[in-house]
Amino acid sequence: MKTSRFTESQIINILKQAEAGTPVPELCREHGMSSASFYKWRSKYGGMDASMMTRMKELEDENRRLKKMYAEEKLKAEIISEAMQKKW
Repeated sequence: MKTSRFTESQIINILKQAEAGTPVPELCREHGMSSASFYKWRSKYGGMDASMMTRMKELEDENRRLKKMYAEEKLKAEIISEAMQKKW
């Protein structure tokens, strides 16, 4: 997955500038980003502070790890059930 060239703290600062009244096109020009990126960030990170963003990243990592564990266990269960169905 492609990573953003902006850090979480930079994203929060850009969103705070927009909340303070700076026009979105001006922010996009100033920081060299598209308006689509800005609106995507606003929908995802709007109203968050740095600690909440860090916590969200931790939860996303944990969720990814748990999904991987579930997929591995489901595969094991399918293999076992296939082996049990075969007649020796």
